[in-house]
Amino acid sequence: MARCPAVNLLRFGTRSGFLRPLHAAAGGRSAEPRAGFKPDRVAVVTKTTRYEFEQQRYRYAGLSEEDLKQLLAMKGSSYSGLLQRHNIHTSNVEHVVQSLQSAGVEVRVVRRGEYDEEVVRWADAIVSAGGDGTMLLVASKVLNKDKPVVGVNTDPDRSEGHLCLPVRYTHAFPEALERLCRGEFRWLWRQRLRLHLEGTGINPSPVDLHEQQLSLEQHNRAHRISTVDRQQRAGALHPAYSKPSLLPVRSLNEIFIGESLSSRAQLKVFTPRLFLHRASYYEISVDGGPWEKQKSSGLSVCTGTGSKAWSYNINKLAGQSVEEVLRIGASRARVELPLSREFLERVTDDYNASLVFAPDEPRLFYSVREPISNRVFSSSRQRGFATKVCVRSRCWDACMVVDGGTSFEFNDGAIATVTVSEEDRLRTVLLDQ
Repeated sequence: MARCPAVNLLRFGTRSGFLRPLHAAAGGRSAEPRAGFKPDRVAVVTKTTRYEFEQQRYRYAGLSEEDLKQLLAMKGSSYSGLLQRHNIHTSNVEHVVQSLQSAGVEVRVVRRGEYDEEVVRWADAIVSAGGDGTMLLVASKVLNKDKPVVGVNTDPDRSEGHLCLPVRYTHAFPEALERLCRGEFRWLWRQRLRLHLEGTGINPSPVDLHEQQLSLEQHNRAHRISTVDRQQRAGALHPAYSKPSLLPVRSLNEIFIGESLSSRAQLKVFTPRLFLHRASYYEISVDGGPWEKQKSSGLSVCTGTGSKAWSYNINKLAGQSVEEVLRIGASRARVELPLSREFLERVTDDYNASLVFAPDEPRLFYSVREPISNRVFSSSRQRGFATKVCVRSRCWDACMVVDGGTSFEFNDGAIATVTVSEEDRLRTVLLDQ
């Protein structure tokens, strides 16, 4: 790639200091840059492929590569298929790295397990090489809103990559660099969620669910060990009330709060007990309103970026449900409704579209999953838009999971405050096809 003329370059993170782009939109909306940019140093964060995961998993057991092939076959997985996808990913990562180096950029390749705050400080911009999951991990640790993050889908045949560049740039990354250099792109500042944690017995130490791929029991044990170590270091014999602490992660998609178990068989000597379902018990306050006791299958809080993902699937309605509700409503009101297929599809689409909002909107959307309503517990609103949601845990074995990858213990007495802030916006790139 030909280097951009110096007059057109907008460099990020030079050794003399971090320069704010002159063309940044004050309101955080998508903006057309007046000049291109080319960072001096880029960290390329790569995902762990399924092949790498299986290798690591069985290497600890002292198994050979041939043993791995046989075990995968027994599970119905294809060794050759996993290796092929791994090679495709690796080849595309090499293409990105070589393209950057040819453009005179200093590159540092980092596995997702090695990605930390030091890497973020070193880089002027970060390339996420994987899928949406890798992009979410990368975004969670970037706390400076002026540091660009670019996603590249390294396996476009098997991954959707909604948060990444259009898939054609996977194999044409030099063209993407040229367009960035010439300013032929738009900035999109995606809003993110910040978390304050306080209360009794809280543990702000995270567990990385992606890299460890923990089972339920291992996940819980990791939280318990972390909690005990923290209390011992503090010399605490009893849980103490902690002041609000801002967690060092930001959520680009959603935060989910709930009990770890939906079912459990717990045996005691001579007294077998069976828990068929464990509901999440908590109190919730929306935008400073009154606290409301709730029992449900958990609570989801998402951004505009995440409104197209899990949150959408939690709340969307099927055409069959819409038809049945409209028929009942028409019967009750004694009116005639044109319940044609086209009409039902339009009503369904309009409702489902109302669940989605723009990635740069400074608000959040909360969803109570399967709320229980009786004389003790209520759910005045099952879902809605807000700017702040507070949750007080009354759970016994609960977690607060950020973007499906980072988990925090969230048991009885812990209080989480979820908000959006202009300071937490993530700078991403929009390139046309």
